[in-house]
Amino acid sequence: LYDGAQAADVPADALAASLGCGNPTALAELTPGEVVLDLGSGGGIDVLLSARRVGPTGKAYGLDMTEEMLALARDNQATSGLTNVEFLRGDIERIPLPDASVDVIISNCVINLSADKPQVLAEAFRVLRPGGRLAISDVVVRGELPDDLRRSMELWVGCVAGALEETEYREALAHAGFESVDVEPTRIYRAADARQFLEQSGLDAEAVAREVDGRIMSAFIRASKPAAAGCCGPSCCA
Repeated sequence: LYDGAQAADVPADALAASLGCGNPTALAELTPGEVVLDLGSGGGIDVLLSARRVGPTGKAYGLDMTEEMLALARDNQATSGLTNVEFLRGDIERIPLPDASVDVIISNCVINLSADKPQVLAEAFRVLRPGGRLAISDVVVRGELPDDLRRSMELWVGCVAGALEETEYREALAHAGFESVDVEPTRIYRAADARQFLEQSGLDAEAVAREVDGRIMSAFIRASKPAAAGCCGPSCCA
């Protein structure tokens, strides 16, 4: 997920704590001076990589709900020496930042875990500035998954049972107000991959693995918030 140069740029503890399914910082096209927010920042690896990309004139926020992860992330920040970073405690369904306050939102295999994904996307839209963009890695489904799999708590925690179907993801983003939605597969999981995450689920791993062969994927999801309308006259440009 992270190349040698990126791995060398962050503390070993941040790399070890990463449980993502992609590398959103590599594809978010961050530029110096931007403000970026990582939803579900964990040990902080994507926040720290983002902070280096946006530089001292930019800022990287990390949002997580657990004190344990926040403590680890802040330790990793201290080790990195980066000062343009702030870790916040809160839920991704209720982002503790003002409207239109960030340029880019990233997330790494976290949105699938939320029980209220429309609210997550609505909050992401709210805090993005006009013209801002969403650049997230997540698990996405193509087609239907067995009901038993969808009900499995082990597979929900494992980032599979709660994953949206690709069409649902696109529709949810559009409903939240996003445009230019793109879902790009980065890894498609075959039956052999499925057997591994089904082993502890209590399901018939062999039968279910055959049924979901090729239906589950890691993907990079891009979308943008519409830019502000141009001036319509002197009064609105004053």
